[in-house]
Amino acid sequence: MQWALAGVFLVLASVLVLALQPWRTGEVYATGVGEHRVVMLQDGSRMSLNTATKVRARLSSSQRLVDVESGEALFEVAKDASRPFLVTAGETEVKATGTSFLVRLQSSSQEVSTSLEVTLIEGQVVLRPQAGLVGVAAGADPVVMTAGERVRVDGAMAASGVSKVRVEGPGLDRAVAWTRGEASFDDVTLNEAVAEMNRYSSKPIVIVHADRLKALRVSGLFRTADSANFARAVAALHGLDVRDHSDSLELAPR
Repeated sequence: MQWALAGVFLVLASVLVLALQPWRTGEVYATGVGEHRVVMLQDGSRMSLNTATKVRARLSSSQRLVDVESGEALFEVAKDASRPFLVTAGETEVKATGTSFLVRLQSSSQEVSTSLEVTLIEGQVVLRPQAGLVGVAAGADPVVMTAGERVRVDGAMAASGVSKVRVEGPGLDRAVAWTRGEASFDDVTLNEAVAEMNRYSSKPIVIVHADRLKALRVSGLFRTADSANFARAVAALHGLDVRDHSDSLELAPR
């Protein structure tokens, strides 16, 4: 009898844990390095997943929940005023009803615990601290976004860690270029361009003597699946050498 009761309590405890962790009951969708994937949810919403991305989705009759665990995703949300579309990423929630927006979650570093970018393409969304986090985002006010805005959240969503900028038409097109298998750069540093291209390849580009090349700028449209062509194009533009190794491509001054 004692063992039977213990078994019942164990089952009840397991059910309670699952109830308190709704993401564990959702569907998981993921992409590998260099892979893109489009997912149609049951409500008609569309998720486009960029390279090395993992999300967890759970839809019910009362709510639509998606957790971005890593990477970048474009959400095209089906209109349903009775069921807000809620995306969590890091320590931030993005709430929408029917709209289109990008969520990009950067890897953690020593400087910031989370680096999150939300770019709103259509409609309106509201950013707020993730519900249930104790003390992490105390005092943070919701951020209301309108179309053409990008919000960056560094670390916990506190007032000092949130910045908002306008993104004009060409900037929005560059933001979604990856959905076409492209990376679009407009006068960015060589380091920024290389870091972006490396997201799509298991054979990274390494900048040799990066301190000597930090002033170089890159503009242009490149295929995300062709890091070698990107490296050759940049080398030809700036008079650099490309060294092809088995595990990396090196860009080096001559």
